[in-house]
Amino acid sequence: MEIDSEDKTLEEELDDEENNNNDNGDQLQNPKPQNPKLRSDSDSDSDSEDESQQNQELKTLETELSSNPSNYDSHTQYIKLLRKMGEIDKLKQAREAMNNVFPLSPDMWRDWAKDEASISGPEGFAGVEKIYDRGVFDYLSVSLWCDYLNYIQEHDPSVRECSPDGISKARNLFERALTAAGLHVAEGNKIWELYREFEQVVLHTIDENDIKAKELQVQRIRNIFHRQLSVPLVNLRSTLLAYKAWEVEQGIDLDAKSSEVDGIPSHLASAYQKAMEAYNARAQHEEQISMQNISDTEKFQNFMNYLKFEKSVGDPARVQVLYERALADFPISSDLWLDYTRYLDRTLKVGNVLRDVYSRATKNCPWIGELWVQYMLSLERGRAPEKEISSVFEKSLQCIFSTIEEYLDLFLTRVHGLRRRIECGGEVNGVLDFALIRETFQHASDYLSPHLKNTDGLLQLYAYWGRLEMNLGKDLVAARRVWESLLKISGSMLEAWQGFIAMETESGHISEARSIYKRCYSKRFPGTGSEDICHSWLRFEEEFGTLEDFDHAIQKVTPRLEELKLYRIQQETKASTDQSEVSGKKIAREKRKGGSTASDKESPAKRQKQTAQTQKKGYEDKDQLQKYEVNEAQEAKIDLEKTDSAPDEKQMKGSDVVRTKGYTDQCTVFISNIHFKANSEDIRKFFSDVGGVASIRILHDRNTGKSRGLAYVDFVDDEHLAAAITKNKQMLFGKRLSIARSDPKQNRRDGRRVPREQAFASDRRRHNWESASKEYVDTHNASGSQEAPQTATLKSDDNIQFKGKNIFAVPRNVRTLGLSANKSKTVEEGHEKPKSNDEFRKMFIKE
Repeated sequence: MEIDSEDKTLEEELDDEENNNNDNGDQLQNPKPQNPKLRSDSDSDSDSEDESQQNQELKTLETELSSNPSNYDSHTQYIKLLRKMGEIDKLKQAREAMNNVFPLSPDMWRDWAKDEASISGPEGFAGVEKIYDRGVFDYLSVSLWCDYLNYIQEHDPSVRECSPDGISKARNLFERALTAAGLHVAEGNKIWELYREFEQVVLHTIDENDIKAKELQVQRIRNIFHRQLSVPLVNLRSTLLAYKAWEVEQGIDLDAKSSEVDGIPSHLASAYQKAMEAYNARAQHEEQISMQNISDTEKFQNFMNYLKFEKSVGDPARVQVLYERALADFPISSDLWLDYTRYLDRTLKVGNVLRDVYSRATKNCPWIGELWVQYMLSLERGRAPEKEISSVFEKSLQCIFSTIEEYLDLFLTRVHGLRRRIECGGEVNGVLDFALIRETFQHASDYLSPHLKNTDGLLQLYAYWGRLEMNLGKDLVAARRVWESLLKISGSMLEAWQGFIAMETESGHISEARSIYKRCYSKRFPGTGSEDICHSWLRFEEEFGTLEDFDHAIQKVTPRLEELKLYRIQQETKASTDQSEVSGKKIAREKRKGGSTASDKESPAKRQKQTAQTQKKGYEDKDQLQKYEVNEAQEAKIDLEKTDSAPDEKQMKGSDVVRTKGYTDQCTVFISNIHFKANSEDIRKFFSDVGGVASIRILHDRNTGKSRGLAYVDFVDDEHLAAAITKNKQMLFGKRLSIARSDPKQNRRDGRRVPREQAFASDRRRHNWESASKEYVDTHNASGSQEAPQTATLKSDDNIQFKGKNIFAVPRNVRTLGLSANKSKTVEEGHEKPKSNDEFRKMFIKE
C-alpha cells in the first residue's frame, strides 16, 4: 500500500506493518484459528511474489535512470516505489539525485520533510529544517511555508520555550514568509494569522509585573494587525472584526461586532479602505485563475491578463508574487520565465533576488539558451566571483539547445564577460588573465566549427578572437594563427580573407597583407566575389603600395579579370540561348496540343496504346530514337533551370519534378534529409568550397508547393562531383545531409526512359540499400560470423520489365502461368515471350 503523505509518515506506515506482523505471529501461536499453517504459507507466498515484483521494477527503474538521468517520470516512480518498500537510505539518495537535476514540487518536499522527521526524531531537527528551507526556494507554496513555520514552533526548543534567541529566529522566519507570500491575495492571510498567533503566545509568556515589556508586545501585535489590514487579501472584513475583538480585550472601547471602520484610527481606516478597493479590483482576476473546469491554455491566458493588470498598477513586489504564483502552476513555461526575468532586470535589479530566480529558471527550462546567457550577465552585474560564473557556464554547455547559434551566444557571452573584467581589473589577486579567454575561444572553435563551417557565425567568432589576440593579448603571431585556422575551415568565404587582410593592414603590416592578396586573388568565390577581391587588391596597392607594386598587381589581376569576364559572357549567352529554345519548345507543344481535341474523347487506355504504337513506328531507327531522347533531356533541363531561378505557381506544385524525366547528365548528386527552410542559395553556399555547381533542383510537393527535403545538384565535371560526395553526412541547418551520386543509367530500363519520379524512388532505394548493406557487413564482420550474408532481392523493385501487347508486368522471380517448371529458368532470363490476354482467354476457353 502506497504511503499517503497527508495521513501517515513513513515511520507510521512501517510501524503499522510491524504491528500487523506481530498480530500474525500471535495468530500463528494460537491453536484456535483454522489451518494456521495453510494461512501462513499463503501469506508468505503472496508477500514473496510482491517483493519479487517490486525488486524487478526497482532494477528496471535504476537501469533507466543510470542511462537517462533526465527522465523526470522515472525519478518520481523510483521515489514512490522506494517509499512503498521502506528503503530509507536509497530513498534519500534518490531524492537528492532528482533534486540535482530537477526542482521538486511542494508535495514532494513535504513528504521528504515528514519522512525525515519521523525517521530521525528530535536528533534530526537540523536536517528537517534544511529540507523545508530548500523546499520553499523552488516554488511559491503557502501551505509549505505554513508547515515550515509550524514545524519550527513545535520542534525547535529555543522557539518552543520562547527564549530571546528562539523568538528572534521565529520572527525572522515569519518575515521571510511574508516577503515571499504575504501578498498572495488568496492565501497570504494564513501566514499573517500564524504570525499573530505566535506573537500572542509570546505575550502570554511575559511576566505580569513587566508592564513595559507587555506594552511593547501588545504594540507589536497591533502593528501586525495594521499591516495585514492594509494589504488586499481575502477575508479582510473577518480580519477587521478579529482586530476589533482583540482591541476590546486590550481595554479599547470599540464595537467588536461591526465590520465598519468606526472607532479605529483614521490612518488605519484609510489604509483598510484602499486595501478593500484594491481587493475588489482584483477579485475578478482571482476568480478567473482559480477556475477548475478550464484548459491550461485558458488558465495561462488568465494569468497573463492578471499580470498585465498588476504591471499597470505599478507595484513590483505584487507583480513578482503573481509571477511566482503563475510559475507554480506552469513551471516549465519558457515564455513565462523569460518574461519574469526580463521584468526583474528592468525593475527590481536586486542581485540576490535575480540570481535566485535565474538559478530556478535554468533548472526548470535548461533547454533555453537565452536564460543561461541572461543568468551569466546577471552574475556579472552582481559582481559574482569567477568561480560561480564559470560553474554556470559549464552547466549551460551540458544542456541540449534547439539551434547551434544558442551555443555560439553562450561562448560569446562568456568571452565578453572575461574581456570586460580583465580590462577593468575587477578580479582580485590577478586570477583572470588572457589565457582563460584563449582557452574559451579554443573550446568554442572545437565545439562549433564542424557545425558552422562557411557561416557568418564562425567568421564572427574567429574575427573577435583574432582582434583580442592583437589588442588584449598583444600577440601578433597568435592572431595570425587564428586567421589561418579560419581559412583552413572556411577558405571559400571571401569575408574570411578580407578580415585577415584588414587586420594586417590596420596593424601596418603592408607586406603581409599583400602576400594574402597574392594567395587569394585567383580563388573562386561565390557571386562576384572573385572580381571583388581583384579590384580590392588594386585599390590596396593604390593606397599603400609603390608604383612597382601597383604594376605587378595589374599584371596579375588583368588576366584573371578577363577570364572571369569571358566566363560571365558565356554564362549569359548560354542563358539567352536556353531561353530562346524554351520559348520554341513551348510554342511547338502548344501547336501539338491544338490538334489533340479529337483524341481527348478517346478512352485513356486506347490513347495510351495509340501513342505507344506511334512512337514505335516513328522511331524505329535507333539513331533517331537517341536523338529524340537527347532533345527531350535538354528541354527538361532548361525547364528545370528556369524553375530554379524563377518558379511560378504551377512549378511550385511539383511540375519541376515531372520535367526532369529526360535529364541525362552524368555529373549529378542526389541529396536527401535537407532542412525544409533550405533554398538553392543555401545549397550552393554549402558546396562553395567544392565549386563547380552547374544547377540545383529542389523537389517540391505538387499540392502544397513546400520543399520535400530532396534535391539534385549538377556539377560541371567529375572532379567537382567527387569532391561534393566527400561532404556526405555533413551538417546543414542542423541536419545531416545524405549525398550520393545519381546514376542516370539506373533510370533506363530496356532502352526506355523512366519518369523522374520513378527514377527518384530508385535512387532513394539504392541509397537505403547501400547504407543497409554497409551496416550489415560491418555488423557481420564485428560478430566474427563465418556465414555468408544473404543477398537482398532489391532488383525485384528496380528492374521491372514491361512486355507484351497489353503491357504485362512480369516479375523476374515469378514463373509465368502456363509454362512448365523446367522452363522457368528460361523465362527468368527473358528468352521466352510472356503470353498476352488473348492467349490466356484461348487457354481458358479450351479448358
